[in-house]
Amino acid sequence: MKKNLSVLFFLAAVLVLSACGSDSSSGSKDEVVIGYFPNIDHVPAMIAKEKQYFEEAIGDDKEVTYKTFPDGGAFMTALKTGDIDAGFVGPGPVMNNYANGADVKILAGASSGGTVVVASEQSGIEGLEDLDNHTFITPGIGCTHDVQMETFLKEQGITSARIGGTLKHVTGNPAQYQAMFESGKVDLAAVPEPWASTLVANGAKIIVDTDEIAYGTTLPNTVLVTSGKLLEEESEMIQQITEAHEKSIAFINENPEEAQTIAVDSIEEITNQRMDEAIIASAWERVTYTTEVNADVIQAFAESSHDLQFLKEKPKFDDLVVSQDTQVGSAE
Repeated sequence: MKKNLSVLFFLAAVLVLSACGSDSSSGSKDEVVIGYFPNIDHVPAMIAKEKQYFEEAIGDDKEVTYKTFPDGGAFMTALKTGDIDAGFVGPGPVMNNYANGADVKILAGASSGGTVVVASEQSGIEGLEDLDNHTFITPGIGCTHDVQMETFLKEQGITSARIGGTLKHVTGNPAQYQAMFESGKVDLAAVPEPWASTLVANGAKIIVDTDEIAYGTTLPNTVLVTSGKLLEEESEMIQQITEAHEKSIAFINENPEEAQTIAVDSIEEITNQRMDEAIIASAWERVTYTTEVNADVIQAFAESSHDLQFLKEKPKFDDLVVSQDTQVGSAE
């Protein structure tokens, strides 16, 4: 039996259990609720919780609690309804909601990188020249990883069947990719870590690595966000949250081994499953933890989504990303 297959069952459980893995619920104006997902892109939230960075920054006037989510849609709904005050989510849901009028602001980056294109053992794919008439899978239509892959492929002169090419596209839960590879239902996957490392450990071949795929090292795969309303009304608190987040990022980069242990323990606490530490170590090499977020890259990524016909209109994100100077100025 192939190694690390149990990781797939664990990761499938994450999507189910994280939906009910909330540490608390909102309801008091003296409570600050931070949202995040139980995966390695959201390690900054886990470090901040473990080290109580948010609590230290905000002080005793407000109680800090945490709520976990299964996906970006659920997170954005909670942000819009006020069930959470700030938190961590992928840029795709943020941009889509913002384009549709949602009141959301990006305060900082959290992690970037980690998207990899891999091919199954039996696909016969050795490189980009072998992609015609094969089938690739991504977590969702027009999701971050989908746009990254199709942008890269378009640059190579390859298009999906969705827009007139020969490369077929389907979507599905990454926990199912190994079984779909083995059954021959799909040949390629554009997948984030740690799924990529899991698939490779079970025989998959890397076709496009993180540093090659479009926006691979420049586009955040997780950002820290809040609402524009809260930024205006509670600017000092938002500044405190941002500074605590910066402290968390610094800890991760200065203490990678301890950060990995905290991540594994934190995910186990929420899901009751323990991830393979070798898989985490492999995935960690492709993920960069940083507060940096480039508004120009966010705009370029959105334009790629439009060019690939995922978005009907070309969006403008002039004030989506909040500069650090703006935050400090609001707090004064």
